Amino acid sequence: MSGLGLFFAVLGAALAAGVAGAGSAKGVGIAGQAAAGVVTDDPSQFGRVLVLQLLPGTQGIYGLLIAFIALLNLGVIGGNVQEISLVKGLAYFAACMPIAIAGYVSAVFQAKAAVASIALAAKRPDQFGKSMIFPSMVETYAILALLVSFLALIGVNGMSF
Repeated sequence: MSGLGLFFAVLGAALAAGVAGAGSAKGVGIAGQAAAGVVTDDPSQFGRVLVLQLLPGTQGIYGLLIAFIALLNLGVIGGNVQEISLVKGLAYFAACMPIAIAGYVSAVFQAKAAVASIALAAKRPDQFGKSMIFPSMVETYAILALLVSFLALIGVNGMSF
């Protein structure tokens, strides 16, 4: 065995965690800058803006979850590494890509929506509930990507090729 199948499968898992995590780090950073500006003017807003800042962080968690499932299925976690074909390794790689790509993109765009919502919550604290909806709508696409990656991993794990 050349190990290429396992290489691509582990690469997919690493990208799911790494790329989605990078998007979350960037998103939380962008929203954090806006939150810090609000708290500078009004420290009582800390709790509200913190919630909005943290929203782009979920994509990194989703990517980590998919990576964990892939590595568990491969036996990398647990020390029982499975020998897999190149085709199956590429299928694992492909299964991890939806959350890697959509996780990164949605985290960055969710941060932009969170920045606007932080400004809304700062100017109109009574509208905090409504301000949560805007960045939460972006979350929908990260959840859809999580679902696709999860279902694809289940399918790949059950296939024999």
